[in-house]
Amino acid sequence: LCCGTNSESPPLQCTLTGSWINDLGSNMTIGAMNRKGEFTGSYHTAVTATTNEIQLSPLQGSQHRTNQKSHPTFGFTVNWSFSDSVTVFTGQCFVDEEGKEVLKTMWLLRSHVDNIKNDWKATR
Repeated sequence: LCCGTNSESPPLQCTLTGSWINDLGSNMTIGAMNRKGEFTGSYHTAVTATTNEIQLSPLQGSQHRTNQKSHPTFGFTVNWSFSDSVTVFTGQCFVDEEGKEVLKTMWLLRSHVDNIKNDWKATR
């Protein structure tokens, strides 16, 4: 997820809670955060390397608690409902020059492989 914009909250500060869409058309919704900075939500990807039908997938994550007021760092895991893979995202929330909230993230996707000899090709 790179460069998504939150359509639900005003851009006074960077808030993860809400609906996000990225440049490829994937949609993510992050629910309310608890006092520990933990959250749950859902992710509907627009892209996949499998031929399986894309399905809404659950996510869970956390936001760093000491910087919740301005540009928080966070991480979350998506457990794909339609494949034997998991993706972890890590990133930071920013407010750009136009006042829009933007998530800048990096991700790793781990696919299932049948044996340890194929481990080398299981992570992208």
